[in-house]
Amino acid sequence: MIVTLIGARPQFVKAAVVSKALKASGIEELIVHSGQHYDALMSQVFWDELNLPEPAFRLEAGSGSHTSQTAAIMVAFEAVLVKYENDVKAVLLYGDTNTTIAGALVASKRGVPVIHVEAGLRSFNREMPEEINRVVTDHLSTILFCSSAQGVEQLKSEGITRNVFEVGDVMYDAFNFYSRLAEDQKAVMKEGEEILFTLHRPSNTDDPVKLLQILEALGKAGKKVLWPVHPRNKERLAGMVIPGNISLTEPLSYLQIVRALTECRIVITDSGGLQKEAYWAGKPCLTIRSETEWVETVLAGWNKLVGPESIADHIWWQPDHPWKPLYGDGRSSERIAHILKPLIQQD
Repeated sequence: MIVTLIGARPQFVKAAVVSKALKASGIEELIVHSGQHYDALMSQVFWDELNLPEPAFRLEAGSGSHTSQTAAIMVAFEAVLVKYENDVKAVLLYGDTNTTIAGALVASKRGVPVIHVEAGLRSFNREMPEEINRVVTDHLSTILFCSSAQGVEQLKSEGITRNVFEVGDVMYDAFNFYSRLAEDQKAVMKEGEEILFTLHRPSNTDDPVKLLQILEALGKAGKKVLWPVHPRNKERLAGMVIPGNISLTEPLSYLQIVRALTECRIVITDSGGLQKEAYWAGKPCLTIRSETEWVETVLAGWNKLVGPESIADHIWWQPDHPWKPLYGDGRSSERIAHILKPLIQQD
């Protein structure tokens, strides 16, 4: 049996397609929800619309500092592994969240093999908590699935070469599958709204001066903006003057995000996943960061890294490179299941 630990909205989307592939391959899976994202619009809605199997356990870790949240997940998750210690063949983890590193630490300390999906990603910015999480998880993992050749090469440069597989990106599987379902969703962007904007990284949101710079830059852009606001940012916006061209809304479900990508003209974000989804949707993306782990989108000429001061200058930017496939062919989940089946069945 594989135990899958997930807790943040991008992980729910990835698990939706991988769990389906595992089931089709006859691999038994037990899903555990850490509770890292617990707001209904950040969690339960994904179960409702993506047809995810219900988690066997909800750890209810909740919010808190990175340390306290990671520790809470570790303590609760260890109890699950103890309960099933005679049945668990491996722990499956996604990405670079506190849930990811908590699962990697607990599993490795209990001698349970760790499977890491989205291995080998690096922003080379150790000030990002996600960078610490992904580096540590990779070095604790037994089986590593990379989204691109760049990830494989990065792991090789760090001395990790065994059981490393380039399979493509499972998010591309999800994007392809759920794009068809999103066609039946009602319109998300209102008439005249051209920009889909998201912001959630502490480096952008926890500094009031920087957050105000970003909002002012969007105001200067003069184009209508749709901003689905992350719950943790609501209190940070209290008392701030929001430019009149920015419409605030509750977090969007995954199908709504995919639908909005078909409707917008450009994406402005600091999200990792949305950079890729913008690319797959054929939309230019401005990423409000000084670096990105998804360097292929930048090299392909469809993603531009910008600071708050240059957002307005690039609002009409259009890629001058032809679109080409990135991160596989949309069958990554099947490859993962095919690779895992003989490894998991070994005694």
